[in-house]
Amino acid sequence: MQQQNDDMEGSMESPNLEFEYGDTDGFTAELSELYSYTEEPEFSLNRDYFEEDFKNHVKGRRWMELSMEEQRAYVMRLLDALEVTDRDKRLKVARAILYLAQGVFDECDTETDVLYWSRHNVFLLYDMGIFTALLELLSMEIDNNQACSSAVRKPAISLADSTELRVLLSIMYLMVETIRVEMEGDSPERKAAREAFKTELGSPLYNGEPFALLLFTMVTKFCSMNAPHFPMKKVLLLLWKTILFTLGGFEELLEMKVRMRDHLNLPPLPEDSIKVVRNMRAASPPASAMELIEQQQQQKRGRRSRRPLVKQDSLDTYNERDPFKNDDARDDEDDPEDVDSGIEGEVDPLDRDVIIQPPPPLQPPTERVSFPKGLPWAPKVREKDIEHFLETSRNKFIGFTLGNDTDTLVGLPRPIHESVKTLKQHKYVSIAEVQIKREEELQQCPMTMGEEEVEEAPAEILYLGMLPSLSQYVIALLKLLLAAAPTSKAKTDSINILADVLPEEMPITVLQSMKLGIDVNRHKEIIVKAISALLLLLLKHFKLNHIYQFEYVAQHLVFANCIPLILKFFNQNIMSYISAKNSICALDYPHCVVHEMPELTAESLEAGDSNQFCWRNLFSCINLLRILNKITKWKHSRTMMLVVFKSAPILKRALKVKQAMMQLYVLKLLKIQTKYLGRQWRKSNMKTMSAIYQKVRHRLNDDWAYGNDIDARPWDFQAEECALRESIEKFNARRYDKNQNSEFTPVDNCLQSVLGQRVDLPEDFHYSYEMWLEREVFSQPIQWEGLLQAQ
Repeated sequence: MQQQNDDMEGSMESPNLEFEYGDTDGFTAELSELYSYTEEPEFSLNRDYFEEDFKNHVKGRRWMELSMEEQRAYVMRLLDALEVTDRDKRLKVARAILYLAQGVFDECDTETDVLYWSRHNVFLLYDMGIFTALLELLSMEIDNNQACSSAVRKPAISLADSTELRVLLSIMYLMVETIRVEMEGDSPERKAAREAFKTELGSPLYNGEPFALLLFTMVTKFCSMNAPHFPMKKVLLLLWKTILFTLGGFEELLEMKVRMRDHLNLPPLPEDSIKVVRNMRAASPPASAMELIEQQQQQKRGRRSRRPLVKQDSLDTYNERDPFKNDDARDDEDDPEDVDSGIEGEVDPLDRDVIIQPPPPLQPPTERVSFPKGLPWAPKVREKDIEHFLETSRNKFIGFTLGNDTDTLVGLPRPIHESVKTLKQHKYVSIAEVQIKREEELQQCPMTMGEEEVEEAPAEILYLGMLPSLSQYVIALLKLLLAAAPTSKAKTDSINILADVLPEEMPITVLQSMKLGIDVNRHKEIIVKAISALLLLLLKHFKLNHIYQFEYVAQHLVFANCIPLILKFFNQNIMSYISAKNSICALDYPHCVVHEMPELTAESLEAGDSNQFCWRNLFSCINLLRILNKITKWKHSRTMMLVVFKSAPILKRALKVKQAMMQLYVLKLLKIQTKYLGRQWRKSNMKTMSAIYQKVRHRLNDDWAYGNDIDARPWDFQAEECALRESIEKFNARRYDKNQNSEFTPVDNCLQSVLGQRVDLPEDFHYSYEMWLEREVFSQPIQWEGLLQAQ
């Protein structure tokens, strides 16, 4: 009961979160998340190795005092030193390079200076070819079987087991992230370097495959327990940023979508989805369990009252009145028409004996001018929706159907003509529909359609590289997500994701234990953030590149239990997760390298930072909801999985977070299953239904709110997924299986043409040709009679 009281108070006091969703957090925050707090002593170690080497070669001067040419010469010397065979010497040189990439912080006075010199040095390092050299060292470390077997035998892995890998991955991450982020005032040379690096990372230049595939290999090797010492957080962050850099973020995705629609001669998008979501305002969360229990107790006392039904507007996006003032009294209106007409009706049993306050006066129009009027999204209609509507109408009025004909309206009454006209005005043809239709034509008429021209886009190159082991990559990422989820219980057989956070010597004081506890929780949150952002990017880019590439990844996610995993993630106190303070500002880079370290106390660690919410956790939650939306949209069997796994109460609890974008994706997931949840659920969740109506895009003939024409098809998960799998396999075989023995391969039947073809023979054949003739032809008796009989 106490917990329910707390929940209610939490929901009533939850403020609007001033959160702006984007590809990443701020640049400084993204850099600081690369390092664990247990790595903090290594900053001074990097500096010491750099200064020791630098003073030997450049006497009495500082790095900042060198000219550009002198800096280039010194970096070239470091590059040569990376080639030495001595492992310890190589590590010292790599640490010196890392110190340069970290911004020679010992010579800086402010964080701004550190970031300025870090950026300057990173572009210099890239220009001198350091990244390629690091890549070779990274490949050597990945293939280092001695280190792998040693780590497998160890009972406890710590930071010391992954030192070389962590240094290399840190330099590479700093290079990718720094070059990826554009800054005002970047010179043309830097812009050119950015484009060159982007192309280099996305092209199959590294052993015939993109750089991202090497990192995917590290992930699968780690999850198969063959390399438990790999620093997984750094690998995942580098993988995410590499894909974000090479494929593009959400703004670039929208631009690519607009260009592709224009190329396919499709009408432009009805609105800019990014702007619409940013302009949305959060709704008040629905009534808590405590309020509902109180109502049920009042119902048992048997008192009745009558009241006029008033229009429920506590979730009105554009209404500013107190959202929790007797909201529950207006929760359960039965008939929307009654509500609008304001007629008296009997109070619902749940609402008996609730004192009704008169609605407050409307706000003056001057305060409402800035808010948009109407619904935020333009409604959409699919071609098959129009076909279904006409099929039903024809069956009803003229007794037969005309298949896919949506133009012939003979014999149908005037209102049906008007309905079809309205539906066609809002018809939306997606890129996916065009791609599916094109694929069907290519499958049916391979000779007529000819070879398909496939653009070598970064997403296409990545998919081609991932295709042979895609299921392993997906399973590995979900294993890591499960291990990092706050709801996961520690199991002996689960993978250890803390290899790059646990120190060699475990803490002995309470303060050290608290610090390590914060570090471990922060470490897990960053892993969830990287995986959720990575999976979402892959799904969105593959969907734009080709719908069946997206479906292939989505199906592997479903088969690897991604749906229950995400629901399990949300089955926690989501408000606590979003407001978690697992960070120590004094230890964050670059703050920790230019300021004196304050004395940490248990009180300061408990207090955490002053932020209203944790950016990365809210970002992760939105990403996971978007992934769930992507893999369940338009899939009846997967929607039924949401119903079977009882996702509605879990998702409804997530509405307590007053952030418009997160609420939008929760409401989308609730909308697709409302018709299957029963009338009683809809009746007792009218606030949620109202929010869905206001915030989620409408499909004009989608009966989501009433469920009158419940989908009568049986829930045959296997048949639906198998049909989809068949289409995907046909697509993959047609586009990527070049060695297929197709029945459509042309055969040359002309004897002269066949005999006239030039055949390349090996050199030694020319020397042994006469011997071959003697042995294989002349010395073999030919039985002409046997040949004639065989005929």
